[in-house]
This record gives sequence, C-alpha cells and structure tokens, in this order.
Amino acid sequence: MRIELHKQNDTETLINIWYTGSIQAHDFINQEYWLSQKDAMKNKYFPMAETYVIYNQAKIAGFVSMVENYLAALFIDTAYQRSGYGKELLDFIKTHKTKITLKVYKENTSATRFYEKNGFKIVETLVDEHTDHEEYLMEWKKS
Repeated sequence: MRIELHKQNDTETLINIWYTGSIQAHDFINQEYWLSQKDAMKNKYFPMAETYVIYNQAKIAGFVSMVENYLAALFIDTAYQRSGYGKELLDFIKTHKTKITLKVYKENTSATRFYEKNGFKIVETLVDEHTDHEEYLMEWKKS
C-alpha cells in the first residue's frame, strides 16, 4: 500500500470508484442523482479538493478528498473494500489534521459505524438539501 497526491490523469478512475461506490453505499437514493453529479465531481469537486490516492501495487484501490478540514470523499474500489484501505487513508489524513469534519447519510449505517470506530462523533443531524435524506455531521479531533 502506498499513498500519493492525486494526479490529473487518474481522475476518470477516481470518478468511476466514486460513482460505483456511491450507488452501492446509497441504494436509498435514486441512481440518476449520482449520474447527474459526475460532471460536477470531475470539474468542480476534484479540482477544489486535496485528493490522495491509495494503491494496491500499481492499481488504484481508493482515494480520500479533503477541502481544508472537511473530509469531502472517502471511497474504496469495491474489489478492495474491507481490506483496510479506508482506515489507511483516514489514518494518513489524521496525521496532517487536528480536526476533521464530514457528513454521512444516516441510512449509510456501515459508513457511520466505520467513522465511529475510527474516533468520529456525531455532532448534529441535518437534511441534505439535494436528496432530502437525513445525514450526520461527524467530527474527529486529535487528542
């Protein structure tokens, strides 16, 4: 496993990992919503974020995107899920931050458990304006 700063030529691979992961983790949201977000991910969100990629040898296994102290995205290729890549990326980001916030859909219980297991606390329950689904605002602070 190695972690590197995202290179422009990897963007399509990251978009595919994000899209597949979004559909899988959010089966309670219409697939069309995720399809409608692909261009925004590519042209708006990736350019504004600091994104790190984790590799399994030469293949991209996943990525994490940060906008300052906000964890905007953490996605692992379905072939590599439950193999420690998400925790590796989270631990990597924690070494560079003293506080991290994120939002996760309330219905995405496996992600909520993952973040809680990794020291995040639920701070507030919100409603996502794009999907009308409840989401948790979660926070981690370096002790």
